[in-house]
Amino acid sequence: MGTGIAQVAAYSGFEVTLCDVSADQVSRAVANIHAATERQVAKGAISTIAQEAALTRLRGTPDIADVGACDLIIEAATENEAIKVDILIAVHPHLAPHTILTSNTSSLSITRLAAHTDRPEKFMGFHFMNPVPSMPLVELIEGIATSQETYASIIDTVRRLGKTGVKSEDYPAFMVNRILIPMINEAVFALFEGVGTIDDIDAALKLGAAHPMGPLKLADFIGLDTCLAIMNTLYTGFADPKYRPCPLLVKYVEAGWLGRKSGRGFHDYQGKAGTKHQWLGFAGS
Repeated sequence: MGTGIAQVAAYSGFEVTLCDVSADQVSRAVANIHAATERQVAKGAISTIAQEAALTRLRGTPDIADVGACDLIIEAATENEAIKVDILIAVHPHLAPHTILTSNTSSLSITRLAAHTDRPEKFMGFHFMNPVPSMPLVELIEGIATSQETYASIIDTVRRLGKTGVKSEDYPAFMVNRILIPMINEAVFALFEGVGTIDDIDAALKLGAAHPMGPLKLADFIGLDTCLAIMNTLYTGFADPKYRPCPLLVKYVEAGWLGRKSGRGFHDYQGKAGTKHQWLGFAGS
């Protein structure tokens, strides 16, 4: 998601520094942005002039010190609190006094993350939807100490990015994923209990509820490890059994079947299109 955020920010006129854990990762990220913009040019969505202007505003670096002087930092690491905290601690010595820190977390406590910084009043959640270039929504989450000046600055950034912001309180999984991920988890339970097949569950929600894709395909797109992490955040945060992750979801993640990014999840993205792992989908089979 970091590449998508960087791409949109560069198009919106921001000078962007994209940082990742290694030079190879940075090179791949920048190459992916170049490829994405080439596709947009080919479709006529943007002009070559606009593409070139955006790309000149983008630079990549493996050195976290290079992002410290930015006005706004958006942490967009995987949904793992320990990794996010490590990043916030690593960037701390390099920050300018005015820098606003934000996290693209989809479920973790903003107040708790902010407590690992020297500026909780300049920290908030800035949760983009995936894929960032085409999804218009961002969730904005204030921590307990977030200042109104910080919130106003982020609102202005959202406007410049051409996105629509919705404000969520700082509770586990916020608003979108508190509703979406339990729905996906329930779809996995329906598969686990033999209520329907993968194809039928996906078709039922597409055609019966007018969803753009079925919940199991959406889970593959999000990443089953991310879905599980969010369910665990909800389960731990609320101590409510309705948020118990489905054992089948746990099994898929343990198997390394994480969805599109690993080549297989509920659907198989390596072999023949449409191949499913139906045999894992029924309790007691």
